Amino acid sequence: MRGTRPSAGAAALTRGPRGAQDVGELKPGAVACDLQRGTSNMSFEELLELQSQVGTKTYKQLVAANSTKKQGSRPPVQSACVADKHRPLEMSAKIQVPFLRQVVPICKKVARDPRFDDLSGEYNPEVFDKTYQFLDDIRAKEKELVKKQLKKHRAGAEHEKLQQLLQRMEQQEMAQQERKRQQELHLVLKQERRAQAQQGHRPYFLKKSEQRQLALAEKFKELRRRRKLESFLSRKRRRNAGKDKRHLPLSKE
Repeated sequence: MRGTRPSAGAAALTRGPRGAQDVGELKPGAVACDLQRGTSNMSFEELLELQSQVGTKTYKQLVAANSTKKQGSRPPVQSACVADKHRPLEMSAKIQVPFLRQVVPICKKVARDPRFDDLSGEYNPEVFDKTYQFLDDIRAKEKELVKKQLKKHRAGAEHEKLQQLLQRMEQQEMAQQERKRQQELHLVLKQERRAQAQQGHRPYFLKKSEQRQLALAEKFKELRRRRKLESFLSRKRRRNAGKDKRHLPLSKE
């Protein structure tokens, strides 16, 4: 069988400077230089032969140093995707450019409702009533003025408008009084829970159904004091009778 012809790197390693030295007598620096020059042109079989002659550890170190040197010698590749912030805007040709587009940003005016904005703070009914308490006197004067105008106009469209306005003002007044009663009831319950906590007892929090029952009892007391409880109950009965009548089956004639 024919033997493989050694390459230039293998020949450089097998022969010494004067032709009398073998691989074991070569210095590591000379072996490294010869290996770095010749490994690129050597076949896999010749590389295995060199590994068996030099040693696995030394061979790996020299190959690693050679690959690091090759990587370091490569010129750095510049990224082609680097964008300049001063370049003009590039629009895609695949998307149709709109006829009207925003070139200069415009500050849009946003309407702010102070009732639902966090910048106005949290709503506290007690503080609100104390701050705008002067409105009660203004409403009372307006109510007296409407009553005087109603006496002047006994009939006609103006009379109906004034009557509706007076009724709406009375309903607003009743709703405000009901809200004040609810606030007073919550304040009393809060004071009772605080007193129980100071005495060392566990405070009891009423359910919503119990709170509604207490509010209804206070409402009945106020109506009894004003002698309007019977009229309120009669309207309540008529309203409930009308609801019950809607749920009854239709009579067949």
